[in-house]
Amino acid sequence: MYHPLSLFVGLRYTRSRRRNHFISFISLISTLGIALGVVVLITVLSVMNGFHKEVRERILGMASHGDVQALDGRMTDWRQAMDQAREHPRVLGAAPYVEGQAMLSHRREVTGAIVRGVDPEFESQVVDVAEHMVSGSLADLQAGEFQIILGRELANALGVAVGDKVTVIVPQITVTVAGSMPRLKRFTVSGIFEVGMGEYDRGVAMVNIRDAAVLQQLDDAVTGVRLRLDDVWMARQVSFELAESLSGRYRVLNWTDYHRNFFAALKMEKRMMGLLLFFIVVIAAFNIVSTLVMMVVDKQSDIAILKTFGASPGQVMRIFIVQGATLGAIGTLVGVVAGLALALNIESVVAAVEQLFGIQFIDPSIYYIAKLPSDVQVGDVLMVGIGSFMLSLLMTLAPAWRAYRTQPAEALRYE
Repeated sequence: MYHPLSLFVGLRYTRSRRRNHFISFISLISTLGIALGVVVLITVLSVMNGFHKEVRERILGMASHGDVQALDGRMTDWRQAMDQAREHPRVLGAAPYVEGQAMLSHRREVTGAIVRGVDPEFESQVVDVAEHMVSGSLADLQAGEFQIILGRELANALGVAVGDKVTVIVPQITVTVAGSMPRLKRFTVSGIFEVGMGEYDRGVAMVNIRDAAVLQQLDDAVTGVRLRLDDVWMARQVSFELAESLSGRYRVLNWTDYHRNFFAALKMEKRMMGLLLFFIVVIAAFNIVSTLVMMVVDKQSDIAILKTFGASPGQVMRIFIVQGATLGAIGTLVGVVAGLALALNIESVVAAVEQLFGIQFIDPSIYYIAKLPSDVQVGDVLMVGIGSFMLSLLMTLAPAWRAYRTQPAEALRYE
């Protein structure tokens, strides 16, 4: 793109000592500003990615990747569905479940929750709830024993511990000689789990799938089949393929459907945060304009002499584009390297700052995490790096155009 003369002179102007030290200072500030903006952008985006990944893993600790449900809530061919699901190359595991809303009561405390009936033999193939057990295990949920596992916040709300009894009341009635009675059953608390998300820790209880079927009067039917895949982003497609292979009509859901608004908010938050922080780079890039404008004024006589010796206006224009692009490239490169170093070691840096100043940025009792997560994604780094360099290149056009329009006679009039 550039003539060797433009490249040679532009690079020489970039590294040469200037008579006007203020121009050198502004050049340094603009380069450091771009580097700082890139560092902040990469670090913040990586930390936000880390938080999003942490939240996603916590959600997938209780929510399956894919879910095929019967429209009427009674899936009778669930064994066939599981067999066909296991034959799919992307399916790692499948498990039946029974789910319904219920009221849980203990003494004077009453609260609502989702009661999920699971099969301990298959459930661990679909979700990672076993890793979040505070006490007890899924194996304690034996059919006919009416054991129940509660989320920690739900257990605290009811004031129960392992071994206590809770009454589960479902929104169906049983007709007896004494009249219509609500359907209820006493369960023994056999375990407590803690995922780290209030939606599950406060609103979910688990029982054996056969006990849940008895409570819901489903006989041998289930609510649906849950799936675990090798790629969470293929959940919708694989679930549709499974539903189409079965006779009847089914509802297909995936893990994003349960938290659509939440993930949409996280995505919007990341976009807005990235856009706002990118203005740091924009402000730094404006310093390149100031640097080049002052450089053009300072080098008026040099420009005039170059034009007198036959340099075309385009060559002169490209000299200052090369200079501005070099400043932008140096700032971007330094920022990317420093940003990656900081993002990959943010946990150690935060720990050192906390120890130095005696403060705590993240309270585990509130955020359920003890460290600042970071997930560096190549796409974000490339976007920030390319965007910063292109912005720097764009900022060189106005000063370069001013050099393009320089008239030799006017520039040399007072020399």
